[in-house]
Amino acid sequence: MGTDVHVIAVAGSARTAAAALERARERIDDLEARWSRFRATSEVSLLNALAGTPVRVSPETVALVQRALDGVRLTGGRFDPTVLGAVVRAGYDRTYARIRPGASPRDDRALGAPLIEVDPVARLVRLPAGVGFDPGGIGKGLAADIVVRELRGRVDGICVNVGGDLRASGRAPDGLAWGVDVEDPFGGASRGVLSLREGAVATSSRTRRVLPGGHHLIEPATGRPASGDVASATVIAGQGWIAEVLAKAAFLAGRLEGCGLLAAAGVEGMLVLDDGRERRTAGYERFLVQEAAA
Repeated sequence: MGTDVHVIAVAGSARTAAAALERARERIDDLEARWSRFRATSEVSLLNALAGTPVRVSPETVALVQRALDGVRLTGGRFDPTVLGAVVRAGYDRTYARIRPGASPRDDRALGAPLIEVDPVARLVRLPAGVGFDPGGIGKGLAADIVVRELRGRVDGICVNVGGDLRASGRAPDGLAWGVDVEDPFGGASRGVLSLREGAVATSSRTRRVLPGGHHLIEPATGRPASGDVASATVIAGQGWIAEVLAKAAFLAGRLEGCGLLAAAGVEGMLVLDDGRERRTAGYERFLVQEAAA
């Protein structure tokens, strides 16, 4: 996944909290080893190297591929986990910290999400030949979901932030709801603070990761970095993977359709437009406890 992870655990004793944090670190390391496309030994790298052939993988990777295909259906194809070739052509051929300025890598892999085959019983996944799978953001959101689900019974509250995909559950450190700051895509003051007792927040922004060939948010219909009128899309949902998928889809849907897409999916969110204005779903303000600074 190639990103930073922050975990907050709330427990009755420091020892319990420390044990939970250590378990979270181990689990994130485990998922990174399975899902990172930047590790040649990962299960995702093996799927890509053996595209066209069924590959036996772990239950976690089966779940990742299944959720990615759910994301395709949920967004009508605006989210697509097989944009790997286009992402590499944009310059994202290694972890963001190691991207080479001016690089224009070649990658001829095409889209093909509807043709991915998954056998959850046999734990087999087959990518179509010539297609690459990029766990990208959905891997971050699902990793946060998994860690929260596995640790929630051990602590009073937990918040897991994997590269900006945040999942929170239970009691916050101050005994109230978790406060989530919404970053301004242009580097200005906060766009407000969201209040969550249970749920997830994810943001997709084209100003966060600028690549040699554009940015990392690819429009599946064109295979090129999206060129719409939205600077960032923030989504509040019950699960991290859903928030991540819908944030990307709303970003690509643009100013006119983004909020409608979120409302149809039953989640709340906000778009920040290129001119700095905001567009929000009808229920977004229910989560907003502090407006953006003037």
